[in-house]
Amino acid sequence: MQIRQIRNATLVLEYGGKRFLVDPFFAGQGTIPAFPNTPNQDKQNPLVGLPVAAEELVKVDAVFVTHLHLDHFDDVAKQVLPKDMPIYTQNEEDAEAIRKDGFAHVQSFEHGVQIGDVLIAKTDGQHGTGEIGRMMGNVSGIVYKHPDEQTLYIAGDTIWCDDVQEALEAHNPGVIVVNGGAAQFLQGDPITMTKEDIYQTYEAAPQATIVVSHMEALNHCLLTRAELKSFMAEKVLSQRVVVPEDGEVLQF
Repeated sequence: MQIRQIRNATLVLEYGGKRFLVDPFFAGQGTIPAFPNTPNQDKQNPLVGLPVAAEELVKVDAVFVTHLHLDHFDDVAKQVLPKDMPIYTQNEEDAEAIRKDGFAHVQSFEHGVQIGDVLIAKTDGQHGTGEIGRMMGNVSGIVYKHPDEQTLYIAGDTIWCDDVQEALEAHNPGVIVVNGGAAQFLQGDPITMTKEDIYQTYEAAPQATIVVSHMEALNHCLLTRAELKSFMAEKVLSQRVVVPEDGEVLQF
């Protein structure tokens, strides 16, 4: 498999002879206000530009959208993606919302789908705790399986929780993509993985390589790549936890 970190949670995945785009967020640098009730209100989102033109990123077999938050499926993506592009969502509610944007081939992967020889399953997650977690709504992860590939688990916008533990136990992935950044509001706990969450993921799946996405692109993501790399070096995990730069390509 080949995973290209684009920006935030946007990935281009080559897997089992297919090419997938995950969570397309194509807005130009600084074109979106800081998220309300978050730190760093002086910073416009996204904090960085795309490392490659959006028009190149849509040359794929299908698109997967883990949930409909702005930084996972935005207005620019809706404009650039071909209206006949196959798009897969976490549930029928999200699928119907995207159909209303004019896309003709949208379906849920809630109960699993197969594209070529690639089997795709949905996993659950928790986008925060307490009232904030409820406010953030339903989110999903994605598991990809193919006879000639390691199993890939993209956890999506979730903290470490029972849902992640259950996904690891059920699918035994060789490669795991987690959304780091420790995104946070002014109140409450983080809504994406902290460095401690990533360490817990590693401890629960020590055989896997962990790729950390969702870094340094949004005003409320407080965990930096440098801080995470330093933490992982202290834990002697640098060989098993990869923190790619935007645009970087990883091979497994």
